[in-house]
Amino acid sequence: MDILVTGAAGKTGQAVIRALAARGTAVPHALVHHQGQVELVRQAGAVTVLVGDMQQTAVWLTAAHSMDAIYHICPNMHPAEVDIGKAAINAARASGVRHFVYHSVLHPHIEAMPHHWHKLRVEEWLFTSGLDFTILQPAAYMQNVLAGWPRMVTEGIYDVPYPVETRLSLVDLADVAEAAAIVLTTPGHSGAIYELAGPEVLTPVAMATMLGKVIGRQITAVSQPLDEWQTQAQSAGLSQYAINTLLKMFRYYARHGFWGNGHLLRWLLQREPTTFAQFAHRQIDQGTKEGP
Repeated sequence: MDILVTGAAGKTGQAVIRALAARGTAVPHALVHHQGQVELVRQAGAVTVLVGDMQQTAVWLTAAHSMDAIYHICPNMHPAEVDIGKAAINAARASGVRHFVYHSVLHPHIEAMPHHWHKLRVEEWLFTSGLDFTILQPAAYMQNVLAGWPRMVTEGIYDVPYPVETRLSLVDLADVAEAAAIVLTTPGHSGAIYELAGPEVLTPVAMATMLGKVIGRQITAVSQPLDEWQTQAQSAGLSQYAINTLLKMFRYYARHGFWGNGHLLRWLLQREPTTFAQFAHRQIDQGTKEGP
C-alpha cells in the first residue's frame, strides 16, 4: 500500500513515516520542501521522496500519482493553508487516491485562532470532495515542552506564554503517529473525525511538578509576558504571520485553556495513551532526542 506523507520533514511527518514503516503493511512516500530534507525522511523510513512547493499544482499531481492514500500535513502556521489543502484534495481526486487523511487540529471551530479556523475550511472542502476521508484532530503535543528543557535543567524554570493555571490535555506525538498509521492501514475509518487528546487535563504547574520529579530538581512554572515572548520569537526568525497567529492562540489559551477527552485515542490505539509522566521519563531514557 503506497502512502504519501506531505510536510514529511517536520516532526509530525517523520513520526508518521516511522509509524507506517513499523507496521510493515505500508510503503511510505514523502513530499518535502527542500532538497536538504531528503535524507532526513529517508532515515525515517520513506522509500521515495519528492521535493517541491505545496503551492504548485504540478507538484501535487506528481506527488499524488499512483498513491493509494495521502496523509496531508500542511507546514505549521502557513498563511496559505486553505489553498494548499484545496490543491492537495483536488490532486487526490484527479489521481484516483482512495483515502485522504487530513492532519487537522483539536477544536478547529475556533475563529479566534486563525490556524485552527483555516483547518476547518480545509475540512469543509474535504467534505464536498467526494473522497473517502478521515480527519485527525490532535491536541498540542507533549513534545512542545522540550523547547524549554535546557532552562528547566539549568535554572529550574518552565516558562509558558499564558497563565500557569491554564488547563491543557497534551498528547504524545508518538501516540498521534501510531493512530495515523492505524487509520491509514486498517479498514473502518471512512468518514470519521477523531479528536486525539491526551489522557489527562493538566496545568503548567502540574507539569512542572512532574518534570521536577523526573529531572531530579524543583521546577517552577512561570508565566512569560507576551511582549517578552514576541521579542524572543522575532530574534529566532519566526515570521510575523506566525508570531501574530501564536499570540492570538496564547490569548485564547489564557481565557479558555485547550483541552479535550482521551477516550477516542484510547479506542484507536487499543491501549492506554501515554501519560505526561511516562513521556517525561522517556525523555530522560532517550536523552530528549525528540526535541523540537
